Amino acid sequence: MHQVERALFDIRRGLPVLLRDADEAVLVHPLESVDEAAFERLAESAEMPTPALVLSRHRLARLGHRIDADSARLALPPALWHDTRRLHALAFGLEPEATDAEPLAASRAEQAALALMRRALLIPAALTRRLDGEARTAIEARIAEGALLGVAAEDAERCLESADGMLRRVSEARIPLAEASESRFILFREPDGLREHVAIVIGDSETWQRDVPLRLHSACLTGDLFASLRCDCGEQLRNAVAEIAALGGGVLLYLAQEGRGIGLANKLRAYALQDEGLDTLDADQVLGFGEDERRYGVAVDMLAALGVQRVQLLTNNPVKIAALAEGGIEVAGRQALYGRLTEQNYRYLHAKAHRAGHLLDDVLDGHSGSERA
Repeated sequence: MHQVERALFDIRRGLPVLLRDADEAVLVHPLESVDEAAFERLAESAEMPTPALVLSRHRLARLGHRIDADSARLALPPALWHDTRRLHALAFGLEPEATDAEPLAASRAEQAALALMRRALLIPAALTRRLDGEARTAIEARIAEGALLGVAAEDAERCLESADGMLRRVSEARIPLAEASESRFILFREPDGLREHVAIVIGDSETWQRDVPLRLHSACLTGDLFASLRCDCGEQLRNAVAEIAALGGGVLLYLAQEGRGIGLANKLRAYALQDEGLDTLDADQVLGFGEDERRYGVAVDMLAALGVQRVQLLTNNPVKIAALAEGGIEVAGRQALYGRLTEQNYRYLHAKAHRAGHLLDDVLDGHSGSERA
């Protein structure tokens, strides 16, 4: 996977990479950073075929195209080749951009391209060119010279799961907290170095309950640090620490999954779309993401490293219960965990409850607190 890790850094820097699958080779450029220089790089050989735009099924649905696959490609007419404004509108504009192009089946390499974009926390949209003949020979020569990077599509496809079973325990220290003075922070790093997660171990594990109180908390810079009123994340975080301490100690996993896994840049883009009238789930889908991009394999690995096998989970999200159970963690019980209902976060919580299945009836009915479910 070393080549994939290098490819992720190139993608984040706005550089193209070549994805290979059997006899196919596809030059991929992240749409987020497409500019005139990018078009020049993609058009260096006249032998290259027409460029295409690869989009997720979520974004294509917003454009009026329903597909069965996770992604598809749109062949771009010459009028769009250098029109970055219209390309960006096609990929993640609020209003659908008119195009006569019909979705075509994405190849394995093109599907893998969107996996790379997601892993790199970029908009899941890529400008691509399928290469053969002299065009491929020229690009392979550049790869041999070290000017470009080539990656197997199969490896790129797996990049979203690359951390499972490969977390590294890096460092730890005692960090007294206002709500839990006996706390230890343990940092885990994913193998590609892009994400770090923290296990906050509260109290003495020797005296914990058999069903260890556990909170899986996705990082939220705006809510956790700046007390944003658009969500209840900061209050949930502090309430979770206090509740775990009151229960005799346990674990809070602080996971690098900002914006339900889409990253801070895309979360801010989604907020801007919400200001135009969309709810939190629709805004993510306009950008090409699913309802929830988070994966919890890293949480299972962190619990294994801590020797935790049976938990009482502080959550309102049934998906977390299912994910832990699938990973071999016994969820003996669930405890509700709320923040305050406010004018600013009502739409957000309502969408989570009524569209994503979060168990928030009590708080939406005007109740709050940490009542047990």
